[in-house]
Amino acid sequence: MTLYPKIIVDALSSVIYAGTKRNLVESEMLADQPVVKRQCDGAGWMVEVVLKFPRETDPFLKSTLKAAEAAIRYHVKQAFPNDTDSVEVNIKTEFKSAPRPEDDKLLPDVKNIIAVSSGKGGVGKSTVSANLAISLARLGYSVGLLDTDIFGPSVPKMFQLEEARPYAIEKDGRQLIMPVEQYGVKLLSIGFFVNKDTATLWRGGMACSALKQLIADADWGELDYLILDTPPGTSDIHLSLLQTLAITGAVIVSTPQQVALADARKGIDMYTNDKVNVPILGLVENMAWFTPEKHPDEKYYIFGKEGCKQLAEEMNVPLLAQIPVVQDICENGDNGTPAALNVASPTGQAFIALAQSIVTVTNRRNAEREKTKRVTVH
Repeated sequence: MTLYPKIIVDALSSVIYAGTKRNLVESEMLADQPVVKRQCDGAGWMVEVVLKFPRETDPFLKSTLKAAEAAIRYHVKQAFPNDTDSVEVNIKTEFKSAPRPEDDKLLPDVKNIIAVSSGKGGVGKSTVSANLAISLARLGYSVGLLDTDIFGPSVPKMFQLEEARPYAIEKDGRQLIMPVEQYGVKLLSIGFFVNKDTATLWRGGMACSALKQLIADADWGELDYLILDTPPGTSDIHLSLLQTLAITGAVIVSTPQQVALADARKGIDMYTNDKVNVPILGLVENMAWFTPEKHPDEKYYIFGKEGCKQLAEEMNVPLLAQIPVVQDICENGDNGTPAALNVASPTGQAFIALAQSIVTVTNRRNAEREKTKRVTVH
């Protein structure tokens, strides 16, 4: 048996790198010709390969290394099915990318970072985030939307992009993810990188690491507003965001229902406590009332009446908008065509009004208060 390097190259040509959707050889990740030599005892072969990845924090690194080793063993076995010599595979890694900037220097070209948050799930926070981003873009602002819900991402479906796969570019010596663009908004979500039908079974540290990559290793470019669609509650994800980014302000979404308002208070406290000090830009009352499509002048307060308005007065923050329950909001969200695309509709007008309110309160906040500082943990 003579094991030639070409067998190893052919093996690596069969392994697809998820970052480029091409095989390792086509992706130019093979740093040098594979080295094939006899082991010291002469009873087997030693294969040495060097693979060059975009960066040390590459999310596909471990899976690619496992696939590459398995492919090498498989191709050797196929080439020499009757040979009993052992094959030891040693894959080393190198990295192309320049170091990631320090947290204080992340996103220097993003003017305002707005966290859309809620203490409770199911209040329509992602719907508000998506429609707010589109409405700001309709007003002429450059906008990005980051889906920070690692375990329940909804942005890909809401923007009709479930099959979209972002690609990487090289910029300033670093490999950066290019956000997907739809409806005038730059978008990133973990949902672009995982199977939509499979649960994401990650511990908190893995989720936070993936989130930081979507922030720090992406080419967001110049933005007037970066909207953060945050998960419900107060969790590791929220703390990671507060530690990574200087958030301009938070928008709290709630329904008028008292049980939702109780959790909204916790969301407000998370941002306003002494260790965080992120200003609350205002509240959005979602599902404020139900209006039948054929009777647009009728209002039915099925979740209570003006609960968010009362909370806003109690907390001394603006009530930015009251968004009604209309059938097309749900249908358009499921179809990937958010209601804000139809500016002539009542809901489209409501979201445009919300976007205008966000611009006003953000400008006022920037004029009256110092820039928010990142949370530091000692």
